[in-house]
Amino acid sequence: MITAWWAGLSLAMKVIWGITLAASLIFIIQTIATFIGADIDVDTDFDTDVPGDIDPGMNLLTFRNFINFFLGFGWTTILLKDKIESNAVLLFVAFLVGMFLVLAVMYLFKWLSGMQQSGNIDIYKSAPGCQGTVYLTVPGERKGEGIVQISINGAVREYHAMTDEDEIKTGTPVKVVEAINDSTVLVEELTSLIV
Repeated sequence: MITAWWAGLSLAMKVIWGITLAASLIFIIQTIATFIGADIDVDTDFDTDVPGDIDPGMNLLTFRNFINFFLGFGWTTILLKDKIESNAVLLFVAFLVGMFLVLAVMYLFKWLSGMQQSGNIDIYKSAPGCQGTVYLTVPGERKGEGIVQISINGAVREYHAMTDEDEIKTGTPVKVVEAINDSTVLVEELTSLIV
């Protein structure tokens, strides 16, 4: 019965179903990993220059956001294909839902990150010496901010980060040198400490 249903789909719907099911599976895995504290998000860093007045943590071009977009786009297309006759209108509505889901999840994670960091950790005392990983590339020579995930007192927290060194790419292990302010740390690449 499933094979007959699949054979009856157009090529476009087969592609949309494939992308939607893959995005749904990855979304479920990411969600479970996030809640158990083992976030395995493999964000792709496109080195987009973010203006100084925009939060670099709000980068649209991440793997998580692509998954969220295709999740919203795909399920909207599948659920509304029989209700909206015009393919152009259907794709436009699906695009809007996909973008809405991306923005909603971005702001949700930003809000949760702010709540997590507003706990009783004194960043000036606790952060220096802690190690972590670069989440979004940290521009070199304090020419901008990236994002790092630092383990402090057994909890992983996200902070804006700057460095006096050359640019530090996503996924690179780092060590906190000092806290610049309540939400920003100065880091150095961990491998640079090995002689």
